Amino acid sequence: MTDPRELRREDFDDLSTATTRWSDNDMLGHLNNAVYLELFDTAINAWMVRETGIDERVAPEQGVVAQSTVRYFSEVSFPGTVDVAVRVARTGRTSVVLEAALFLPGSEDVVAHCEWVQVYIGRESRRPTPIPAAALAVFDRCLATRAPRDATS
Repeated sequence: MTDPRELRREDFDDLSTATTRWSDNDMLGHLNNAVYLELFDTAINAWMVRETGIDERVAPEQGVVAQSTVRYFSEVSFPGTVDVAVRVARTGRTSVVLEAALFLPGSEDVVAHCEWVQVYIGRESRRPTPIPAAALAVFDRCLATRAPRDATS
């Protein structure tokens, strides 16, 4: 995997902007750790719905988060905005690994990076199931267009 601090906006499949809220700050004056995961979760799921067309509230397969890991490189606080970037890192038969990163406006420095492992399960069985075809097509397209320097990540 590429060192997340080397990633730039252009390395990602999607970029959205989020506004920080007054309640996001903790007693130390920066965003609470849980807020970063909320930002990543919202950006990842909005991108997935928009790109795949899958409504997991009713689909026979659902993507559930099996693991998420966040690395923090610098502080973010209210008031302000952040750019949240999402990209497909790799796929398996029943899972996808996504990466998300936060950037401050006007900066190419990653302020936080998330690795997000999502496993697909059957709605009824609650057991792992192959990635739905519509989602896999999007993931494969994203991986196929990856810049050459990311080919080994």
